[in-house]
Amino acid sequence: MSGYRFDSIDKLVNTQDGFISRELFVDSDIYKAELEKIFTRAWLMVGHESLVPNPGDFYTSRMGEESVILCRDKAGIIHVFLNSCRHRGMKVCRYESGNTSLFTCPYHSWTYTTDGRLQGVPLYKSLYDGVLDREANSLVSVAKLANYKGTIWATWDPEAPDFLTYLGDAKIHLDQALDCRDGREGGSEVIGVHKWIFPANWKFASENFLGDTYHNPSHRSVDLIGIGPSAASGKKGRRDDELAVAQHVWVSFPVGHGVHSAIQPEQNQYVESFLDNPVLEEYFRHCYEERKRRLGDGARLLPFVGTIFPNTSYHGRQPRGLCAWHPHSPTSTEAWRFFLVDKDAPQEVKDYLRHYYMRYSGPAGMTEQDDLENWLYATSASMGTVARRYPFNYQQSLGAYTSDHPLGGDVSLQVTEQIARGYYNGWAAFMRNASWDEITGGDRKGAARHAAE
Repeated sequence: MSGYRFDSIDKLVNTQDGFISRELFVDSDIYKAELEKIFTRAWLMVGHESLVPNPGDFYTSRMGEESVILCRDKAGIIHVFLNSCRHRGMKVCRYESGNTSLFTCPYHSWTYTTDGRLQGVPLYKSLYDGVLDREANSLVSVAKLANYKGTIWATWDPEAPDFLTYLGDAKIHLDQALDCRDGREGGSEVIGVHKWIFPANWKFASENFLGDTYHNPSHRSVDLIGIGPSAASGKKGRRDDELAVAQHVWVSFPVGHGVHSAIQPEQNQYVESFLDNPVLEEYFRHCYEERKRRLGDGARLLPFVGTIFPNTSYHGRQPRGLCAWHPHSPTSTEAWRFFLVDKDAPQEVKDYLRHYYMRYSGPAGMTEQDDLENWLYATSASMGTVARRYPFNYQQSLGAYTSDHPLGGDVSLQVTEQIARGYYNGWAAFMRNASWDEITGGDRKGAARHAAE
């Protein structure tokens, strides 16, 4: 592994001086260790309950390189199973989504119910009677599962803390993406999923969504064109200007989460943006005013982007959605972007946002193409023998943060790589097999507070 040992993580991650080895993004041994040390322990987003609304519904997803089945059983309970027959390992579900009463392995026809139980075994009495323990040969289930405001998260580690403890103070930022636009808790649904594969390491994408504002020049051409959701108002830019006068904050949390959010001034007012469409204008004005009424001063906090360690990112406003960066290899990633809207939003609003999301995001989205080009070339330029001798520089705003802030975590009020340094501190802790108390200890107080709310 390029001369590095996992008991010398400091050679790979030196956040004190601000350097990260390129080996993290190209080395095959490091990648294999990530699958074992990170993706078998961390909480991973599997999908959304709106993808399986009815009993018998299923949606095939991923956890690391593992194929998993997100399904709702006959009783309406949601499960996540390893998509692999206990007999010879064949996938028991080869469809992306659908509805079924049974999962039948096409290899030898072992059959499983939607709650994972082994039900049918051909020639059972003559071949297996008295030998095969059906219960012990059920589909492999995740160790823990959480339904958080409609999003489904799971972990393979029975010793993992509960999901709220894992989130810690990052919770209030993720909430901004998952809650209704008018301030009600939860209420989102998925209106579409984009999937594509790109030749770069999965951490490039996760890191980018921590709040890498420094890369905005990459999107200059898109900003000049103006593809925002309310472009008809004559304003330029990728998004509406509701964050233009806000105080931006970059926050790094234990575990490795990081977010870029904004705090609006106390006397903030709604900005008319959809003058060409009365339906949209009325909807977004209503949401704005209702949110202020419901949340009071709390409505000033608005989301921008963030990453929940290790590989789930979000856009909080426009476009609004969740991203899962699934590892394929050291230099290949499968991206899934789940587009979110309020479930009870008018259909015209959903249609409008869906079209904007596609202009902005995904493999054909104008902004996403800029990001992909950066990650692809950074990967290819880091694979050479000479290039791998030189680490990446993460010294931006080194030390320019406070740990004494109402938002919790390490808060910076200027463009910073502190959130990236925190992310790789989390990465290093997992790779060292640190205990869960070590990984989440700094956010236990915040987690307990949120759990009591």
